[in-house]
Amino acid sequence: MGRAGEGYADADWEELVTAALLGTERRGGTPEALLDAAAVRTLCRRAGLRPAPAARRPDPAPRDPRPAPPEAARRRLAHLLADRTSGGGTGRRGAAPDLTELLPQWLAAAGRHGYRAPSALVPALLDAARARTDLRPQALALAGARGLWLARLNPEWRFALRGAAGGAGELPDPADGEGVARLWEEGLFAERVALLGTVRAHDGAAATRLLASTWATERAEDRLMFLDSLRTGLSMADEPFLEAALGDRSRNVRATAAELLSALPESALAGRMAERALACVGPEAVEPPAECDAGMLRDGVVKRPPAGRGERAWWLGQVVEAAPLSRWRERFGGLGPAEIVALPVPGGWAEEIHAAWCRAAVRQRDARWSKALLGAASAPPAAGPGTASLAERAKLLETLPEGERAEWVAEFVRAHGLSEAFQLLGVCRVPWAGPLGRAVVDALDAARVAGGYPWSFSGVMGLAERCLDPAEAERLEGLVDAVEVADEEGGAAAYWAEAFQRLVATLRMRAAMLAELAPEA
Repeated sequence: MGRAGEGYADADWEELVTAALLGTERRGGTPEALLDAAAVRTLCRRAGLRPAPAARRPDPAPRDPRPAPPEAARRRLAHLLADRTSGGGTGRRGAAPDLTELLPQWLAAAGRHGYRAPSALVPALLDAARARTDLRPQALALAGARGLWLARLNPEWRFALRGAAGGAGELPDPADGEGVARLWEEGLFAERVALLGTVRAHDGAAATRLLASTWATERAEDRLMFLDSLRTGLSMADEPFLEAALGDRSRNVRATAAELLSALPESALAGRMAERALACVGPEAVEPPAECDAGMLRDGVVKRPPAGRGERAWWLGQVVEAAPLSRWRERFGGLGPAEIVALPVPGGWAEEIHAAWCRAAVRQRDARWSKALLGAASAPPAAGPGTASLAERAKLLETLPEGERAEWVAEFVRAHGLSEAFQLLGVCRVPWAGPLGRAVVDALDAARVAGGYPWSFSGVMGLAERCLDPAEAERLEGLVDAVEVADEEGGAAAYWAEAFQRLVATLRMRAAMLAELAPEA
């Protein structure tokens, strides 16, 4: 060791640490000698380690047969991923596009073209999906099997495995009865949920039989989750299973089974509810149920009302919403939905009955009844025949064909402006149809002329950046020019100019993104 380490030659590591803490003078040494001794001891400790056996090399990443995006689109994705944290702060946003909002649009467009993620960008894509749950479905679909392969090697990406059949590999082919049965019996819960969905998409009745095979042994919370998965592809073939589930020991399972059956107008439960509802409601009188009997309880009627609701009104609403809407024509002498909804409701029960019909129209996906309950978009919301609730109106709109939905919302915007339109715009197909896009742009300009500020419409502005047809950019540029002239007068004009410039720049970038993703000839 040499003279530098004298006094510490036989010291172990604990003694060296103690000397360092208490001071070298107590051992008659120097700080330099202590450091020399620590270096020697460290080297000895490291040299004494036995080499560990080599870890098993991971299997190669699986091949992804999907094509990679064109080169320009790959560069765009790299730019969006590198800048994914920009634009999310508070305060004035500036005129530059918000790249964080363009990333999900790029992913959605790439998915529609059937591309895979560029291999070099899969790690950055997984990082982005880890930070933003809203990106995960599209990002993981784009990353594909290679993304899952990487996720098994990095604990920070384990979320990808939870969303992909528990991360334990590929699901069996739905036609492979033995493989399906084995995974259903032995798999993790996430694997079984994914398997049930796959089988359901292949053969709805087979999925119900699979679920019935272990139903009695499943936990209540698992039964509820499995039952909820039957919403996709729900049909009369599911009725026997759902009817049996009405006797389940879990109240939540019973309620979900009843809700699903009421969405099947031909089901026996829907027929029983129709008998109750038609006995309560007619053109001349409304008489709510006098009691909540055992049959109503079994069919999903909740007996105890929430605070502030009367019992009989609560029972009436549940019975009416579960009855098939098609049965009301006969009860009201052959009238159609619009005519029935326009009739006065006896006894002051209009709000309760209309609200129940709204829920029924949403549950049964009945566009005719939804249109009747929505009424004219130009009418004041409080004067509508069905509901003034914007959330309820948005649900009704989702049952309409896409074209009719856009026309109704465009008329609403033209009549009432944008202050109450946010929820309604959110259910319209992207990109917005021409009349709807023009109505939104006109309403924004009208708000500017009226002296408003763009941040009062920040939600709609954000939707416009994501949902306007890029073809609207040319028309918006004319507004930018007009606003820039008005900017000389001060006030809100400068903020509007900035907001419109950002909207134009975003639409231009969206157009470029879509062009770059177009398959190469």
